[in-house]
Amino acid sequence: MRTTQIHQPKNLESFKQNLLLWSQQFDDVLWLDSNNHTDQYTNYDAVLVVDAFTTLRTDFFDAFERLKEYQTSTKDWIFGYLTYDLKNTTERLKSQNFDGLEFPDLYFFQPKKLFLFKDNQVEIQYLRMVDDEIEDDIRLIESIVISNVVENPHNPVKIKLRIHKDDYFEKVTKMLAHIQRGDIYEANFCQEFYAENSEINPLETFKKLNEISKPPFASFLKFEDKYMMSASPERYIKKESITVISQPIKGTAKRSTNKTEDLKLADDLSKDLKERSENIMIVDLVRNDLSHTAIKGSVEVKELCKVYSFLQVHQMISTVQSQVESDTNPVDIIKTTFPMGSMTGVPKLSAMQIIENLEETKRGLYSGSVGYFTPNGDFDFNVIIRSILYNESKKYISYSVGGAITAKSDPLKEYEECLVKAKAMREVLEKPL
Repeated sequence: MRTTQIHQPKNLESFKQNLLLWSQQFDDVLWLDSNNHTDQYTNYDAVLVVDAFTTLRTDFFDAFERLKEYQTSTKDWIFGYLTYDLKNTTERLKSQNFDGLEFPDLYFFQPKKLFLFKDNQVEIQYLRMVDDEIEDDIRLIESIVISNVVENPHNPVKIKLRIHKDDYFEKVTKMLAHIQRGDIYEANFCQEFYAENSEINPLETFKKLNEISKPPFASFLKFEDKYMMSASPERYIKKESITVISQPIKGTAKRSTNKTEDLKLADDLSKDLKERSENIMIVDLVRNDLSHTAIKGSVEVKELCKVYSFLQVHQMISTVQSQVESDTNPVDIIKTTFPMGSMTGVPKLSAMQIIENLEETKRGLYSGSVGYFTPNGDFDFNVIIRSILYNESKKYISYSVGGAITAKSDPLKEYEECLVKAKAMREVLEKPL
C-alpha cells in the first residue's frame, strides 16, 4: 500500500522547518513534535502527514462506532482529533455553551504522504498512487529558502476573557458547594480567552509558541480553514502491542530563573498535599477507566506523582499501565477512557454535568486529543491543552486554561494558576511576531 524510503538530511532541523513550510500548500496537515524529549514510551522524534486520501468527519452521534469502522476498514495510518464533546456519545450529556470555533466533533484522515523522524533520519512513506513524487518532493523541500521576514497580522490581537475574575470566583465557589455536598470530589474547571475579528499567521504562531515551551507533545493541525497550535506537555493514552499507558498531569508550579529557587519550587510541588491528592484521585479514575478493556489484574501504577520540569512550568505526572487481549479493538480502549480524567473530574459523569453548567464555552478541541493509529492498531494521543485554536474564515482565535477544583482549593490561587498556564499563549498572540 505504501512505498517507503529512508532519507538522511544534511541538516535535520533545517529539513524540519522546510518541511513544515512545504506542508502549508495542503488542506490537511498534522505535525507532531516531541522537541527531543525522550523516554521509554517515545516512538518518534517528530511526525508530519499531509494530503488526505480518505477522511472521516462527523458529529458526536455514533462517532466512536464510525471511527472503529473507518480504522478497521482502512488498515493504514490514520491521523486526526477527538473533541471533548464526544462525551455526548458515551454518556447522556449535551454541549450547549457558546462555540466560536465550530470544529467538527471528530476528524481523521488517511494521509497520502507521511514523514517519520527518528534518530537523525526520516522514514518517508507515500501511498503508491503518489510514490513517484518522493524524489521531487525531497528536492523541493531541501531547496526552500526560509525568509526571516514575517508579515504582521492586519490587526493587533486583543485578548478578551469569557469569564471575568469576579465571575470566576463565583463559579468556583459553586463548584466547591458541589464538592461539600458530595456531588463530586474534584472537577476540572476551564475558562476561555478569545479574540474576534483577528488574523494570525498560524505556522509562525505555532513556531513561536513551541519555542517558548518546547513540550513533548507539541502539535500543529491544519484542517481546511481551521488550525490548532498546541504546546501540550501531556500524553492522554498510548497503545503498543498489548500494553496501554495513560499519563495524567495534575499539579502545576511556576519556574524560576534562580536555580536554587527553581529546585525548591519543584520540591515543594512534589510534597504539596493538595496537588498530590488531585493527582492521586485522577490516577484512581484512570485505573478504573483502563480496567474496562484490561486483562484482569493487569492495571498498575508505574509512576506516581513524579515532578517533571518544562520551560514554562513544573508538572506532576503519573503513569498508569494495563495489558489488553490482542484482539481488543483499539477504538474501544479510547472510547472507555474518553474524555481523559485529568480534564474531567471524579466521579467523571457528575463532574462533566457540573462543568457544562458552570463553564461559558463549548470546549470543542480544547481538552480533546490529537494523535494517530498505526496500520497494526497501535496508537498514541496527546491532551489538547496549552493550545491556540483558530478559525481563519471567522477570524476567531481562542485558547482555554483550567485547573482541578478540590475541597482544599482557594479560588484566588486557582485563578493565579490559570494565568500561569495562559502566559505562553497570551505572550505569543499579543506581542508582534
